Amino acid sequence: MTDEVNQKEERERLSFENRKLEKRLVRRCAEAITDFNMLQDGDKVMVCVSGGKDSYALLDALVRLQGRAPIDFTILAVCIDQHLPGFPKERLIKHFETLKVPYHIEDQDTFKIVQSKYQDPRNYCSLCSRLRRGILYRLARELKCTKIALGHHLDDVVSTLMLNMFYGGRLKSMPPKLLSDAKEHIIIRPLVYMREKDLTRWSKAMKYDLIPKLCGAHDLCRQEMKEIIARMDRETPGRVENIFRSLMRVAPSHLLDSQCYDFSRLEEERVEAQEDSKN
Repeated sequence: MTDEVNQKEERERLSFENRKLEKRLVRRCAEAITDFNMLQDGDKVMVCVSGGKDSYALLDALVRLQGRAPIDFTILAVCIDQHLPGFPKERLIKHFETLKVPYHIEDQDTFKIVQSKYQDPRNYCSLCSRLRRGILYRLARELKCTKIALGHHLDDVVSTLMLNMFYGGRLKSMPPKLLSDAKEHIIIRPLVYMREKDLTRWSKAMKYDLIPKLCGAHDLCRQEMKEIIARMDRETPGRVENIFRSLMRVAPSHLLDSQCYDFSRLEEERVEAQEDSKN
């Protein structure tokens, strides 16, 4: 009898925690959409779904928001079948049909192209990403989607910032909302306020039928950033969030980029201020 009571209490506790997690997911997604003006009335949103936890969570959050948001928008789940070995697209289709979400599976053998260019799987990611982006842009045009939603989260933003600083010598990260270079497509990242560890917990709670990475590629630099972030979480909780917040509190006058701040005008500003004080 005691075991049954304990099991019931554990189920209730988990159910309560999962409800809290669901509220946080939807709330933070809504906050990001509002803060960065990601969606407008009448938008058709292409939600890019790969079968990983992040894109599943993104689709879930937007489906939940669709019935609550003060604006009207439609969702189209899109997946690219890149002919990766053993890619189980039927599992994705089952997920879309369970959610009752319209979907489109695009058949494009980009994996053969990438393999023909590189022998080492560690070099796959850059070309694969460019090919995938081009396909998504074309699909957005053909399917008349006004927004392209990607599942990048807070950890992705911070790790991209660190990658650019460590290896590119640039202060650059992932924006929550982006206009493509050709000025044709708007990309949004509604999960930008979510931590990856929360998305992992949500994935386990929802028992997603996740599709693992099948290409064999392994981005060592990005893995290094993930390990640094994990260490910061263990040793100095809150530091990752502070790094993220720093991207929203930029002081150009205290950096070194003369394209962002006109240092040559400081003398003129000083003279103008002194003249104003005399008057």
